[in-house]
Amino acid sequence: MVDPEIRKQIIDAYKKRSRTDTGGVYLIQNTQNGKILVEIASDIEAAKNRFSFSQKTGSCVNLKLNRDWALFGPDAFVFEVAETLDKSETQSPMEFRQDLNVLKKMWMEKYEPGSLY
Repeated sequence: MVDPEIRKQIIDAYKKRSRTDTGGVYLIQNTQNGKILVEIASDIEAAKNRFSFSQKTGSCVNLKLNRDWALFGPDAFVFEVAETLDKSETQSPMEFRQDLNVLKKMWMEKYEPGSLY
């Protein structure tokens, strides 16, 4: 368990983070069994920070990983940015999300279904 004071500092740092208009596809790989979670985020840095926060506090970052997270521990997982996409000034959040979903589908096609969460 993480010391309450350290946890509070981590949460404060997370809340003070800056937001960007760069989204993308990211991968969370289980280094023990090789399985990969392919996800998207409209703010890729926020996703990276969320993963780091989850590792530091021991809380699972995604329900799909929950069983393996508990079995192997948070240090068995690594975060990787697969591809980034900048949101244009004329693009609505929904349009940006749709573009990210297309990218996600393309990335998921690169892996065997059995290797994905």
